[in-house]
Amino acid sequence: MLLEGKTAIIYGGSGALGAAAARVFAREGARVHLVGRTEQTLRATADAISGQGGHVRYSVVDAFDEAAVRAHADAVAARDGGIDVAFNVVGVPHVQGVPLEDVSVADFLHPVTEYARTNFVTAKAVARHMRSRGSGVILTITAPGSQLPGIGHLGNAAACGAVEAFSRVLAGEVGKDGVRVICLRPNAIPESIAVSHVGAMFSAAAARVGMDAQTWLSGLSEQGTLLGRLPTLDDVAEYAAFVASDRAGAMTAAIANLTCGTLAD
Repeated sequence: MLLEGKTAIIYGGSGALGAAAARVFAREGARVHLVGRTEQTLRATADAISGQGGHVRYSVVDAFDEAAVRAHADAVAARDGGIDVAFNVVGVPHVQGVPLEDVSVADFLHPVTEYARTNFVTAKAVARHMRSRGSGVILTITAPGSQLPGIGHLGNAAACGAVEAFSRVLAGEVGKDGVRVICLRPNAIPESIAVSHVGAMFSAAAARVGMDAQTWLSGLSEQGTLLGRLPTLDDVAEYAAFVASDRAGAMTAAIANLTCGTLAD
């Protein structure tokens, strides 16, 4: 198993992608700790994983609260003897599909500051435990927005660029201590539309061109990707498990293109 004996924290574990990653990590042998703000969905995910024989715990923690995140990381490290993997998939609801002249400064800055904050807070909390042991993997997630010119996603694009830059530079901060940092960059994931904050954002963007979100995404997948489809939750979760494992031990400071060919690196 890819992650046998490893301890993994998934921040944003109450969301669609966090739950998918948790299932794969647990299947691959990890002790999974789910972190989120919604106990009902955290418990449901944990119960499903436990029912399949996985090792999982959950904690209601605000991943933007530095003191709370640090206390939780300390507790996990004390219980399990360390932290091997941390994956931040926290979502930040924000404005998309609105042209420049109608976007406020606050709406523009909100995703930039909040995504930067949660990634900094969680990475700082786990990095000191990883560095003390000489190993660990920090995973972040972004989207192709920073690479795609267009209308209505300035805040999202700037936020994506910030997370990617943070991930590269963080890799330099912690690399000499044996800690790897990988940023995953999938495109829109159709399965998550109905169950996550991105549904409203895609609906707004689709409405600008007179479509519903699913029709708009279908056109995007057929015309805008080399594979003729968009990534699935399993695509992203399976890759996350691989890159968090020792099999990807030479990889760090990388942005992984999981866009199905929306971008051609």
